[in-house]
Amino acid sequence: MSFQVTILGSSSATPIYNRNPSAQLLHCKDKFYLIDCGEGTQQQLNKFNLKASKIDYIFISHLHGDHYFGLIGLLSSMHLNGRVKALKLFGPPALLEILELQFKHSETVIRFPLEFTPVIADASRLIFENNDLIVETIVLNHRIPCTGFKFTEQARPRKLNVEKLETVELPITYYPLLKKGLDLILPDGRVFLNQDYTRDPIPPKSYAYCSDTLADGSYLQAIGHCTVLYHEATFLHELIDRANVTFHSTALQAAQVAVEVGAEQLIIGHFSSRYKLLQPLLEEARTIFPNTVLAIEGNTYTVA
Repeated sequence: MSFQVTILGSSSATPIYNRNPSAQLLHCKDKFYLIDCGEGTQQQLNKFNLKASKIDYIFISHLHGDHYFGLIGLLSSMHLNGRVKALKLFGPPALLEILELQFKHSETVIRFPLEFTPVIADASRLIFENNDLIVETIVLNHRIPCTGFKFTEQARPRKLNVEKLETVELPITYYPLLKKGLDLILPDGRVFLNQDYTRDPIPPKSYAYCSDTLADGSYLQAIGHCTVLYHEATFLHELIDRANVTFHSTALQAAQVAVEVGAEQLIIGHFSSRYKLLQPLLEEARTIFPNTVLAIEGNTYTVA
């Protein structure tokens, strides 16, 4: 199934050099998940021909403005455009209060259900699940409570060994049971062991989003063996002291994290406004983890 992420914003703190604050759109099997919603997110959606009306899930990592200042505008536009289907919103508990206050003083009553799930940044936990994905939080170490999110495919069914099944008289009505991993005992007494007629499926792929964090290793277990890791890389490592003071990471540290958790690919973003050119950050990360790419706005990266 399709499992991709499109970068909408890659800047930290402020829009600059044609870079926008944090926002990403995850696409999995015809469902769309917005991850953070910095200023200008809906304009970025329009720019890259992505329909806001298709977004049914929004995940906000924390309450620094560069990660959610675009949310009230996006929700208001959805309301004005006639949205009626429910939208599921996940984020810090105070986020709902902020939205309600803004809607109150603009005398706006949105016409669609907003189903809010508060996210507590005290432990990694499962916060959402459907037929396609499992979403778990990643507790990060930032100046205020902050969580990343890990999106993992649901386990796929086992693969049938069609060639071998064609050599036996097994009604196809039993095939779904084999795909579920079950052994079969037919009414006539014949036994079909699952291991003899199926193969292991492709392991589930995962995407881990680490928004803002001190690279202290506390969250490594929560993102272990992710397929694609997005990790903030606000500074070059020569500014490690600045990174520590502001509870951010360097490109070198992001690469070290990718190595330690066994990621297949690393995407770095959340770039400081001090960097007009991003190539030095990419080169620094690649000295440790060669399969690193920059979070370039408008680019889509495949997870599976």
